[in-house]
Amino acid sequence: MNTNLLNEAEAEQLQQLIAESKHIVICAHKSPDGDAMGASLAWKSYLNQIGKTDVIVCMPDAFPDFLQWLPGANTVLRYDKNPERVQEAFDKADLVCCMDFNQYMRVDAMQPTLVGCKAKRILIDHHLEPETNNDITVSRPNMSSTSEMVFYIISQLGGYEDMSKVCAQCIYCGMMTDTGGFTYNSTRPEIYFVIGQLLSKGIDKDSIYNRVYHNYSVNALRLRGHIIANKMQVVNELHAAYFTVTREDMRRFHFIKGDLEGVVNIPQQIKGLKLSISLREDTEKLNLVLVSLRSGNGFHCQPMAVEFFNGGGHADASGGKLHCSIEEAEQITLKAILAFQDELKKK
Repeated sequence: MNTNLLNEAEAEQLQQLIAESKHIVICAHKSPDGDAMGASLAWKSYLNQIGKTDVIVCMPDAFPDFLQWLPGANTVLRYDKNPERVQEAFDKADLVCCMDFNQYMRVDAMQPTLVGCKAKRILIDHHLEPETNNDITVSRPNMSSTSEMVFYIISQLGGYEDMSKVCAQCIYCGMMTDTGGFTYNSTRPEIYFVIGQLLSKGIDKDSIYNRVYHNYSVNALRLRGHIIANKMQVVNELHAAYFTVTREDMRRFHFIKGDLEGVVNIPQQIKGLKLSISLREDTEKLNLVLVSLRSGNGFHCQPMAVEFFNGGGHADASGGKLHCSIEEAEQITLKAILAFQDELKKK
């Protein structure tokens, strides 16, 4: 099975960039999820493994509470909490590794720091239409996750034999979370080859699953129940559903980051549903609504995310944002559903 992602010239160039670098920064997108964190921390583990000791992971803001257990998570620098230290790390860097984002704007407030950095830059990502202003761009939208790509690259560079259990845990967590526990975007046989290779490193996949998916507070479960019982709207004739989450909802149930992870997938359990949309007010900025879209049964939500929600992503898992009130966001959502009604009606 040939799982090389790089041609010979690219592999040599990447090895040379790493070899020549003394100060390396790894960064990922705003609101880093399991794949962003898993890929970044796994890549850091590999770089440490080959003797690179000055490697810093910088994130734009907080990651979910259920990822706090990831090895190395406590060393991550957050731009929203320590902008000066993050700026210092980028100023010192001679190599920046961008993980799991296709556009620089996805690092949000950290964008000027990233774009202004004079270091060499590599991009490893599985989203569509990546930025090309990098010394090396490794883009594979067909991959399940950036973490899967990191496994292949480490292996191609000769790092599999010495791969640590810590590195393997991070890769598995990233792959698992970006496929919903391998329930979507995970039909390629190579994915299960990778899982087998990671298991041989001694990881406990059941423990990783429990740490991620069985790690919610009572308040988080009550918030989820409230959303499904009281907030979910179903447009039966168009096989679509959506729900809103307001600041008041979040205050009522003592929301912390990660409490709503995966809730947008729940309406997809409705028989025949093709589209599920989550609209959530930002916890800090007024008139900012964060949008998540999921699709299935022959409908693809990515074009809708681009056209109506200033976003994009994968064919069946996309996101975006709206600069308006939650009430206006709901009206835009209804307009979007109606605009795609012909596709949503198809059997």
